[in-house]
Amino acid sequence: MLKHLVIKNYALIKALEISPSANLNMITGETGAGKSIMLGAVGLLLGNRADTRALLNENEKCVVEGHFDLGEYDLEPVFEQEDLDYERLSIIRREISTSGKSRAFINDTPVTLDVMKKIGLRLMDIHSQHETLHLGKSSYQLDFIDAWAETIDLKKDYQSSYQSYEAARKKLEKLRQEADEMNKEADYESFLLEELVNAKLEPHEQEELEGMVQLMEHAEEIKTKLNATLEILSNSDFSSLNGLQESNSLLSQLSRFSKSFEELGQRLNSATIEITDIVAELEKAEEEVEFDPEQARQAQERLSLIFHLQQKHNVQDITALIRMQDELQQKVNRFGNMDEELQNAEQEMEQLFAETQQKATVLSKRRLACFGSLEGEFVKLLQKVGIPEATVKIENTTVDPGPDGMDRISILFSANKGIRPQELAKVASGGEFSRLMFCVKYILADKVSLPTIIFDEIDAGISGEIALKLGDMMKNMAGKHQLITISHLPQIAARGDQHYFVYKDSSDNRSVSKIKALSADERIEEIAKMIGGDQPSVVAFDNARELMGINR
Repeated sequence: MLKHLVIKNYALIKALEISPSANLNMITGETGAGKSIMLGAVGLLLGNRADTRALLNENEKCVVEGHFDLGEYDLEPVFEQEDLDYERLSIIRREISTSGKSRAFINDTPVTLDVMKKIGLRLMDIHSQHETLHLGKSSYQLDFIDAWAETIDLKKDYQSSYQSYEAARKKLEKLRQEADEMNKEADYESFLLEELVNAKLEPHEQEELEGMVQLMEHAEEIKTKLNATLEILSNSDFSSLNGLQESNSLLSQLSRFSKSFEELGQRLNSATIEITDIVAELEKAEEEVEFDPEQARQAQERLSLIFHLQQKHNVQDITALIRMQDELQQKVNRFGNMDEELQNAEQEMEQLFAETQQKATVLSKRRLACFGSLEGEFVKLLQKVGIPEATVKIENTTVDPGPDGMDRISILFSANKGIRPQELAKVASGGEFSRLMFCVKYILADKVSLPTIIFDEIDAGISGEIALKLGDMMKNMAGKHQLITISHLPQIAARGDQHYFVYKDSSDNRSVSKIKALSADERIEEIAKMIGGDQPSVVAFDNARELMGINR
C-alpha cells in the first residue's frame, strides 16, 4: 500500500506530501483546484510519459516519490528478475529535469520506464471514468472469472503444461525447418564430405609435404654443400676432425704438468665427440638427399589438392579442413537420423498437447460452473450502485488451447429491461462503465490482493440513496484494501477514514495547488459545504454530522 507520497514542482503543485490511511481516503476540493493534477503526478510512478511542460518552475526539477509497503504483493520474484534489491518498504521515484529528461528509480537504483511500469502497475490502479477501461477486454474478463472461480492455481498448473507444449511445438517446427534446409543441402554436403574423406587428410601432412618439396627442389645445391662441409670436417687429410684428434693427443701429453691442461683436454675431447656425431649425421643426410622426379610430382599434386580444398572451404590450414570434415560428418549423420528425431519430437509434442488439453478441460469446467453465481452477484451489486434493471450474461466460446486456456470469455451487459445484453464496449455508457468496473473491483476485493486503488470521480452521475450505498461499499472494500477516492459527493466523502482537501493558494504572485489533511471539525465543515455551499446552514452542518455518524 501507499505509505507516503511526495510531489514537488509538478504543474500547479509546488510541494505536496500526504501519508494516506491504510483504508479509505477521501480527496475533495473545488473543480480546478488540482485533484486531477495529483493523479497526473501519481501516473508518473506508473511509467507515464512526461515533459518539461509538467514543471511549475522551469528552473527546478520535478520529483514524484512514493513510499510503499510491499508485504502483500508477492513482488520478490519480480525484483529478483529485474536484478533489484527487494525491501518490504520500497521507494519509487521519478524525476524530470529542466531539460525534460526523465529518470526513474526504485530504492535508489536507476531503472527503465518499462521496469517502473511493470512494478508500479502492481502497486497502484488508477481508475477514472474517462480512461480506456480494461473491462471490455476478453483477457481481463477471463482473469476476473478465474479470481471469482478461485481457479488461479489451476490456471497456473495449466499454463505450466501449455508452456511445455509450446516449447515442444516450437522445437518440432524448428526441426522441420532444419530438415527442409538439410534436404536441400544434403546432396552437396555429402559430396563435400566424400571429397574430404577421400583426401585422407593428416594433421601435419601439409608441413611435411612442403618440407619434402623444398628439399627436392634444391637437392643438387644441398648435396653439393653437404659434401663440401664433410670435406672440411672429415674427408681431407687436413680435416677439422683430424686436427681435433691430433690436438687431443698433444693436450693429453701435457695433462701431467697441470690440472688446467687436463681440463682443457677433456673439453676438447667433448668437442671432438660432438663433431664426430655431426659428421655421421651429415653423411647420412647426404646419402638420403636424392632428387626423385616421381616423388616430387606426387608431393606437388598432394599439396595442390590440399591448397584447392583450403580455397574451396575458405580456410587457411589443414587443421581447419579436418574440422570442416568433422562438421560435415555430423551434419550428414544428423540428416540420416532426422526422421527418428522428428518422430520423437512429434510424439513429445502430441503427449504434451494431450496433457495440456486435459488440464484446459478441467479449468474450463470450473470456470463455466461459476457463471451463474457471478452473474447473480454482478446484478445485485449493479442494482446497489444505481442500475436497477441491469442484466449480465457471461458467454464462453471454446477455442484452441492458448496461454490462458481454451475459453474466450465475453461479459454481456444491458442497463435496461427488455434489451438483449451485448458486449460491454458496445452498450455501456461512461458512467455505467465506471460502475461496472467498481463492481468488478468490489468482487475482486474478497478474492485477491489488490493494489492501492484510486477512484477518480467514479461516483459521477449518482446521488441520494445510491451514493450512500456506494459509500458503504467503498468502506467495506477499504477494510481489506487501501482506497483513495476523489469525490464531489458528501455521502461518499463522509465515509472516509481520512479526508484530504485540495485547494488553490493565490496568496503569492502565482496560484499553486495545496492539500491538507482535515481534522474532525474541519471534515464536518467541508462536508457541510459540499451539501450547502460556501456558507452552509445549521441544517447542512447537522446533515454533515448525520452522514459522518451513519453506521450502516
